[in-house]
Amino acid sequence: MKLATIDLVIIGVFLLITVGVGLWLSKLATRNMQSYFLAGNDIPWYYLGLSNASGMFDVSGTMIAVAWLFVYGIKSAWIPWLWPVWNQIFMMVFLAIWMRRSNVLTGAEWITFRFGDGLGGKISHIATVVFAIVIVIAFMAYFVEGIGKFSTEFLPWDLSVTIAGFTLSNEDSYALIIIALTTLYTLKGGFYSVVGTEVIQFLIMTVACLIVGFIAFFSTSADQIQAAVPLGWDSLWFGWEIGLDWSDKLPAADQRISDDGYEMFGFLFMLMLFKGVFASLAGPVPSYDMQRILGTKSPSEAAKMFGLTPMVLSFPRYFMIAGITVLALVYMDADQLVMSDGRLDFERVLPFAISEYVGPGFKGLLLAGLLAAFMSTFAAFINAGSAYVVNDIYRKYINDAAPDKRYVRLSYYVTGALVLIGIAFGLVGGNIQARTDWIVGLLYGSYVASNVFKWIWWRFNGYGFFFGMASGMLGVALMPGLMSALDLELLAIEQFPILFAFALIGSLLGCLLTAPDDEEVLKNFYKQTRPWGFWGPIHDKVIAEDPSFKKNNDFGRDMFNIFVGIAWQMTLVVIPMFLVIRSYSSLTISIAVFAFCTLLLKKFWWDRLED
Repeated sequence: MKLATIDLVIIGVFLLITVGVGLWLSKLATRNMQSYFLAGNDIPWYYLGLSNASGMFDVSGTMIAVAWLFVYGIKSAWIPWLWPVWNQIFMMVFLAIWMRRSNVLTGAEWITFRFGDGLGGKISHIATVVFAIVIVIAFMAYFVEGIGKFSTEFLPWDLSVTIAGFTLSNEDSYALIIIALTTLYTLKGGFYSVVGTEVIQFLIMTVACLIVGFIAFFSTSADQIQAAVPLGWDSLWFGWEIGLDWSDKLPAADQRISDDGYEMFGFLFMLMLFKGVFASLAGPVPSYDMQRILGTKSPSEAAKMFGLTPMVLSFPRYFMIAGITVLALVYMDADQLVMSDGRLDFERVLPFAISEYVGPGFKGLLLAGLLAAFMSTFAAFINAGSAYVVNDIYRKYINDAAPDKRYVRLSYYVTGALVLIGIAFGLVGGNIQARTDWIVGLLYGSYVASNVFKWIWWRFNGYGFFFGMASGMLGVALMPGLMSALDLELLAIEQFPILFAFALIGSLLGCLLTAPDDEEVLKNFYKQTRPWGFWGPIHDKVIAEDPSFKKNNDFGRDMFNIFVGIAWQMTLVVIPMFLVIRSYSSLTISIAVFAFCTLLLKKFWWDRLED
């Protein structure tokens, strides 16, 4: 990619501003642990919502979203349900409120709030810390692969180098430089720097996204797009099979569908729903989402934060994704994506389209925005990861009486160590799709069962949580050997039910073969959190002590809001897609559904929020 001087200046100025703001905010973060990891619970919900949106706008995810839209068309809007993307709606409707009522510092500390400080609570706490660290390292490896591949496409210098017999590729060198800059301000400024820089980065990303979307809109026509894609590409709906035939236009796209294993999309969709309900009800994995919940001023502000995130994130992000995709479909020669093995690397569509079809100045702004996307997501993860090590290992088990400055200083060392480990795994190699599948299909499968029960069932104890998590992680370790022995090739999403069964059995056996948790711990959790679910015996004891206590009877309303919220979020994804490809009838229907769902959420969710 050839960058004009103006592009390099824009990128350089962006990096200086980001690092400068992050370091300037660092003076606020060094006062104590609460300031370093949660910014003293002093940041308004709308800033946290923008920060959360920025943290979800990562380069790796954007590259793969462009590849999905290129190959699968509008049907690609369903694929993020693999995560599931609508876990944000569960958080918005009720889980963020429940979580924030705990008033703790980290997700692992919340485990002690739920299960107490006995042996069951302690081993559950340790399991959560270990899982949090694994998640952080896994995502960092995923980010390294994405930012390295992306940077090589647009930065003009060859930085490959050999040191002591070990060769760093051009991709690896760029990834290390950008990660070092991000680590610098995150390490120094903690959560203040993460949120402050992410708000700036989000504004840059939004402007860049709108520019690219409009460039594509005015540079292509509906006829050009239709001529480049197979029948059904512009439809959201599907049957048992995906229903796309690229054979007469781009056979390599058919090969990509086969490689992904998405031909039988109807079956895959059922698995997405099965996983999605349980994974969403489990709540956030112990990472940056949980940190932002605990960093809000109140439970209702935590819910509002998650309501804002899809509003401000979806339209600009998918407007850009659709714009990049149609530019590539209309103007790109597929031979330019050929890899050494002869196949097409669809993850290169995004950087290639920027290189060829975005002009000077605009190109620099867009690249700065995508760098911002990477830096914000990476910063959020490493700040959250160090919180678990310092607060939940060192402070809890080693030294709970150290000065606050020692905890903050230790956070610097831990952040650096986590980054180095994540980089080491990232340099091993692989593709972004494979890393995505492993994280969302396997790691999340080990997490779900224990974390659903912890909210809704009083009898579920610390031992059940620990053995559920341990069984799930054991399943992750055994799955490759099991599939090899049975001569099976299963997608990560297809492995999810097996891992869920592992974790479910471990959870139930660990729980039912041991005694219930301390009654006082359960009553305190129930009174403070006020969850719905199977809490009858504890509810009766709480009422006996405090007749004024009000039971949570909002299950029906919450489920209604979940259904409406998922439809609402989906419209925010497809509206920019339909706009860019000029599918105006589908656009009109989507806008109408969005407006109707917004009115329902205003009446049955926003107006009824309480702390």
